[in-house]
Amino acid sequence: MNQNPAITIEPGKRGGKPCIRGLRITVYDILEYLASGMTEEQILADFPDITRDDIRACLTFAADRERRLVSLPP
Repeated sequence: MNQNPAITIEPGKRGGKPCIRGLRITVYDILEYLASGMTEEQILADFPDITRDDIRACLTFAADRERRLVSLPP
């Protein structure tokens, strides 16, 4: 599923959740920050190891995962 090397999944890190480049910051963390109203600039300021490309990789990963979900008939 994951084609982006910026997103890594390691069984022993953060419970095997998708993380950014092997860091302990998960895709979910970034999505939650964005959903709560944080701007990219605020996230980058709070997490200097994260780049704009990392944030975009999280969004792409989430969009791909959503696209692959099975839809139930109405």
